[in-house]
Amino acid sequence: MTMTPAMHWTRRAFGLAVAALITLGGCASPGARAPAGDPLPSWRDGAAKQAIVDFVNDVTRDGSAAFVPPDERIAVFDNDGTLWAEQPLYFQFVFMLEQVKAAAPQHPEWRDNPVFQAIASGDLAKALADQKAFLQLLMTANSGTPTDVYDQRIRAWLAEARHPKTQRLYTEMVYQPQLELLAYLRSRHFKTFIVSGGTVDFMRPWSEKAYGIPPEQVVGSFVPLKPDLVDGRVQLTRQPGMDVNDGPTKPVGIYRHIGRRPVIAVGNSDGDLQMLQYTTQPPGRRLAVIVHHDDADREFAYDRKSHIGTLDKAWDEANAKGWIVVSMKNDWTQIYPPAK
Repeated sequence: MTMTPAMHWTRRAFGLAVAALITLGGCASPGARAPAGDPLPSWRDGAAKQAIVDFVNDVTRDGSAAFVPPDERIAVFDNDGTLWAEQPLYFQFVFMLEQVKAAAPQHPEWRDNPVFQAIASGDLAKALADQKAFLQLLMTANSGTPTDVYDQRIRAWLAEARHPKTQRLYTEMVYQPQLELLAYLRSRHFKTFIVSGGTVDFMRPWSEKAYGIPPEQVVGSFVPLKPDLVDGRVQLTRQPGMDVNDGPTKPVGIYRHIGRRPVIAVGNSDGDLQMLQYTTQPPGRRLAVIVHHDDADREFAYDRKSHIGTLDKAWDEANAKGWIVVSMKNDWTQIYPPAK
């Protein structure tokens, strides 16, 4: 298989996800408005919460030197590790591996494939020993499908699949403090976007129910589509490859799909560094927020040496530029919404 540039996201994200493993439906519906009184009740009183509230008040107050008109109030959020959990594997990666197993009956030739055998037995280290064959298998299983069929597969999987540590549905692994922040910003006339390395087809089926973010406000990696006329109807079919929206390409995705430089950017890793830099460059007052995963008891603890969600260069830049670093352990009174 020829490795295309569009497949580097798969190599990077999925390869690191598996390395992390080796070394190691629905959620509470977000309100359209911030709650009365304290807009961020799951945030402890402290420097991070106060800085966010002060910033929002400043840019939305008539007469303020930093005032931002409502139509320019754009807030962008990374997804994995920022709005929901990302350990021990990226959730989309888990789904795509399941598609390999589900596609096996249509590919009897895989039975003697050592990579498929390793995936089927859960030995991902062995599967990745032949990375070229692994990627080919992954792409084959997750392409050639009409978009509406793939959408239904995503919805069905999310309605049943559960996180291995918490046994929650994956869409219940969202962060309650972030749901409150999204609602608070929308109550002050911000338009909230997801800007993620995950693919748009994986996130759009559930983003509105989980976060209150409609599909058209999801910016992510994009799988090529082929249009065909089938029984008089246009059918879009997934093709191999990917237009990657991660790291240095996140500002490109923002420019291409949103058309305005954000006022607020929230991330958690080096994959968000360029988005945070793009948001905070002059002119105008801007806010950058980094979520630090430092709560091993209630969630996970990782940063500089992590194989998933590495926070290294962005951590240094946050310290140098005074960006807000949110401690999950110290700044959040709870992590997830109440379990259903």
